[in-house]
Amino acid sequence: MKKTLIHVKRSIKFIILLFIATCLIVGAFAFFYKPIYSVKINGEPVGYSSNKAALQAKINQYMEKGSEKEKNIAFVQIDKMPEYSLCLLKKGIVANDDEIFEKVKASGTTYYKYFAILESDEEKFYVSDFETAEAITNELKQKSSSNIDEISIIEKYETELKEFSNKETVVAKLFQAPRTVSTKVAKNTSSNRVKASGSVNTSLTTSGQKVSLGISLARPVSGTITSRFGAKSSLRKSTHTGLDIAAPSGTSYAAAAAGTVSFAGYKGSYGNLIVITHSNGVQTYYGHSSKIYVSAGESVSQGQAIGAVGSTGNSTGPHLHFEVRVNGVAYNPQNYVY
Repeated sequence: MKKTLIHVKRSIKFIILLFIATCLIVGAFAFFYKPIYSVKINGEPVGYSSNKAALQAKINQYMEKGSEKEKNIAFVQIDKMPEYSLCLLKKGIVANDDEIFEKVKASGTTYYKYFAILESDEEKFYVSDFETAEAITNELKQKSSSNIDEISIIEKYETELKEFSNKETVVAKLFQAPRTVSTKVAKNTSSNRVKASGSVNTSLTTSGQKVSLGISLARPVSGTITSRFGAKSSLRKSTHTGLDIAAPSGTSYAAAAAGTVSFAGYKGSYGNLIVITHSNGVQTYYGHSSKIYVSAGESVSQGQAIGAVGSTGNSTGPHLHFEVRVNGVAYNPQNYVY
């Protein structure tokens, strides 16, 4: 028993001494060294960061928004992101987070977003935002500029920022006086209206939800989206019931899915309109057409050319107005295509 007690006391003393030694070693390391992150870019050491999370958050924000001093930045592409490794260094070592951030910035490529005004598919002028571009096409439309069908807008993402023009300058240089024609010719060509056949629902009922269609849709035309579902505009009394896709006038567009043409012809603000009825109460609308290739009652297949892009009806320039309706209610087309 006595030997056991002596052995226990010795063990306790050893544990205490071991604990004290460990504390002394840790204390010595804490006094002379500190944890810090070694940072490399493309495999080359660039310094040390005292706060990895804060530095990376700053880099992520820069990639998303760019420099606050520059305008029209869409995003910044950085090919080589920093690599972090936790290490212990003498306390005399100083972190250089700001210097590392500047090196990351220097390796990035900045992309700018702006809008080009085209005439006959040729870029003529550049503006900083879509509102200005839309105001230009609206004014040319109001002035009945003879080249309005050749004017379009595209969204640009480039590494170099173009010189912007103001609205008044662009309108003045693009405007072309209306052509003078005889009364007889004017009657024959005044609106490009196609005689309507079939029936159509033009209610303004919309829903922001996503419902199952039971069918798959394909893009009717390639182009730039210039107005999204639910958008508001001075051109409309209500929010936008569809999607506007800008494309050159005369560009053929296709049926998004197989079905039966239930309406084809001129319909108020839609201009020349095609409506295709699919299964499950689903219908797709194609507005502002310059030409219509199909008639009401005709069966069409997915991808079949059914009309051509135009600017008829309530329109500021050549584009396809595309709607998706289920039982008469308009839903966001981007939930299903684009």
